[in-house]
Amino acid sequence: MPFYVPPEQVMKDRADFARKGIARGRSVVVVGYDRGIAFVAENPSRALHKVSEIYDRIAFAAVGRYNEFESLRVAGIRYADLRGYSYDRTDVTARALANTYAQTLGAVFTQESKPFEIEIVVAEVGADSDSDQIFRLTYDGSVADERGFVAMGGASDAAEERLGTGWRPGMTLSEVLRLAVDVLGAGENGERRDLDEAQLEVAVLDRDRPRRSFRRIVGPLLTRLLGEPRETTDAPAGLLGAESTAPEPDSSGGSPSPGSPEAP
Repeated sequence: MPFYVPPEQVMKDRADFARKGIARGRSVVVVGYDRGIAFVAENPSRALHKVSEIYDRIAFAAVGRYNEFESLRVAGIRYADLRGYSYDRTDVTARALANTYAQTLGAVFTQESKPFEIEIVVAEVGADSDSDQIFRLTYDGSVADERGFVAMGGASDAAEERLGTGWRPGMTLSEVLRLAVDVLGAGENGERRDLDEAQLEVAVLDRDRPRRSFRRIVGPLLTRLLGEPRETTDAPAGLLGAESTAPEPDSSGGSPSPGSPEAP
């Protein structure tokens, strides 16, 4: 007969295993600003993304094992496309997507021999900052509704403490990006690391965009935002659309609407 192990010990071992795997990953910071939600990740890879678009106004960020959270990202895109096609695009919400992810993570944690070593954030930008939604999901399927900011991976507790000290409502994009880089560059032992643009993955959900809010920020625009003096205001409303990278294909595989900025 197999050895008997108390269920609480099994759950504790699985939780410890998942937490250790997540802590080994590089951190991701999700923080709100005056025009939307910003995602900043320490990620030197140009091919493997930690931050991605899910639907028109919904984005996904994750830390941990890439193959595990990539499968969830793809499943989330399929769920959003099917729901938006079957009903209406406005019926696709971050809350419903977070609930679906929670069921999957909870089932894997309790039924499979190895839990997912991941932590994810599903964020949706609203008409104003009060209607923005940020949901944090852990390896066991727990869901937390975060307000303002959240940090995952690495020393996330210390990172959230520093974010709580430096963040305030109404900050500009340039200010939150510098704050996020400062948080990501702080070591556990008080050591400081200088992170340049090549080591960062930065994206935003911009509420001023008419349909698809997601936009990656790279190149000269990222350099300019990180280098702006603190007393200056943020970039003009059209800066993201004018100087950011070429438009990405729609998550659903379809062509952008004629009225959207991505249309030729």
